[in-house]
Amino acid sequence: MEWYLIVLGCLLSGALIGFTGGVLGIGGGLLAIPLLGLVFGMPQQAAQGTALIMVLPAVLMAVRAPTPDGAFGGALIAVTPLNELKPDLTDRTLPQGSEVALADSAGRYLLWTNREAFAPAPTAEVVSAAKGTDVFRARDPHGTERVYAAAPLMRDVTVVLSAPDQGLFSWAKFNPLSSLLLPIAAFCVALACVWVAADRVIVRWLAYLDRIAAIYARGRFTVRPLQAERAPPEVRALAHTLDIMAETIAGRDQALRDNLAQKDALMREIHHRVKNNLQVISSLLNMQQRSLADPAARAAMSDTRQRITALALIYRALYQGPDLKRVDLRPFLEELTAQLVAGEMLHGPAVQTELAVDALVIDPDRLAPLALFAVEAITNAQKHAFRARGGLLAVNFTVRGDEAELTISDDGEAPDDALVSSGVGRTLMNAFARQLRGRAELVRNPNGGITARLVFPNPGAQPEHPESGNGNQAAA
Repeated sequence: MEWYLIVLGCLLSGALIGFTGGVLGIGGGLLAIPLLGLVFGMPQQAAQGTALIMVLPAVLMAVRAPTPDGAFGGALIAVTPLNELKPDLTDRTLPQGSEVALADSAGRYLLWTNREAFAPAPTAEVVSAAKGTDVFRARDPHGTERVYAAAPLMRDVTVVLSAPDQGLFSWAKFNPLSSLLLPIAAFCVALACVWVAADRVIVRWLAYLDRIAAIYARGRFTVRPLQAERAPPEVRALAHTLDIMAETIAGRDQALRDNLAQKDALMREIHHRVKNNLQVISSLLNMQQRSLADPAARAAMSDTRQRITALALIYRALYQGPDLKRVDLRPFLEELTAQLVAGEMLHGPAVQTELAVDALVIDPDRLAPLALFAVEAITNAQKHAFRARGGLLAVNFTVRGDEAELTISDDGEAPDDALVSSGVGRTLMNAFARQLRGRAELVRNPNGGITARLVFPNPGAQPEHPESGNGNQAAA
C-alpha cells in the first residue's frame, strides 16, 4: 500500500510537470516551478499493524529534462517539507522577541518558529496582506498584546512577523519616526562637527588675524602674529603676508620720519640763516644810520632797521619753536614790543608797556603783516607821543569769535591832523591790513592819545591753506 502511494504521487507529479512543460513550450531549458501543495509523505510507523499516513505541507520543485531532439523526456522533481524551512531570527534588525510564521490564504499557520507567539490571524488581515504589507495587533494564546506584520511571500503564502507590543516605542512606530528623525539628527551632528571644525580651523584664526590687523591700523607695527605658527597652512601664509606688510609699512614710516626730521632740520637751518642774514642787514643799516647827519635820513634808516628786526624775529621764532609752521603769538608780541621799546630808550625818556594778548597760534604768512603793523604803530607812538615825555604803551590782542583785533594805544597828546595824515607809515599799515583781509583805523582814545586798531579774520577759525612755495618768502 505504501509503495502504491509513492508511485501514485510520482505519476501525478510527472503528469503535472509534463502538462506544464507542454503549456510553457517545447525545447531545451530549465523549468523551475515552486508549488505549495499536499504531497503524500513516506510511511510512518504503524500502530498495531495499521499503516499511518501523515499529510505534511511541502514545496515541490521540478526541472524539465528534454530529449536530444527537444521533446519532453521527463522531469527531475524535489520535494521539501515546510518544517525544514527554518527562518533565521539572528538578524539584529529584528525587534527583540520576534517570531516568524508562514500562513495560507485562509489564515492557517503552516510554519512557525514559536507557536505560542501567534494567535489565529484574521482572514481579512491575511487577504489584505496578500495585496501588500499590513500591520495589525492581536493577543497571543497567553493574552499578551503583540504586533503582527504580514506580507505576501508567494501565491497563497504569507509571511507573518510577530513582536511584543512596546507601546509608544514599538518598532512598528519607531521605524517610521526614525526614518525622519535619524537623518535630522545626523544632519545636526554633521552641522555641529562642521561648525566646531570651522571654528577651530578657520574662524578663530581669522578673528586672531583681525585683532592683529586692528593693532596695525592703530600704528603699532611691532606686533608679530607669532600664534599663527600653529594655524593651518593657508592661515599661516596669510599671517606671514600681514607680517611682511607690517614690516614694509614700518620701514616706510621710519623712512618718512627720517625724511621729515631731515626736512625739519633743513628748514630750521634755513630760517636760522635767514634770521642771521637779516641781522647782518640790520647791523649794516645801524652802522649806516650812525654815519648820517640828516635827522630825516636817520629816522628813515631807523624805521627800515626796525622792520627788518621784526622779520628776523619771525624767523627766529620759527626755528626755535617746536613747530616750523606755527608761532605762538603771545611771546612773539612780548619780545617784539620789548625790542622796539628798548631800542629807543637809549635816546629818550622811559616808556612803560602793558600787554594783554589772548592765546593764538598763527602761521608765518599772517604773522609777518601783523608784526609789521605792530612795528609801524609802535614806531609812530615813539615818534609823536613819547619823544619828549615818555608815557604808557598798551598792546592788546583779543580774539572774538571769527575776528581777531590788535590795538596799540599811547597816552600822548596827538594833534588833530594825526588821525587824517597819509604818511608812509599809514600807507604801510593799510597795506598790511589788506594783506590780512582786514581793516585798519586810527582813533583817539579816552587818554587823549592815538589807538591804532587792526581787525582781521581769526586765523584759528579759518581752514588751513595748502602750503605754497612762496609762503615765507612772500611774508618776508
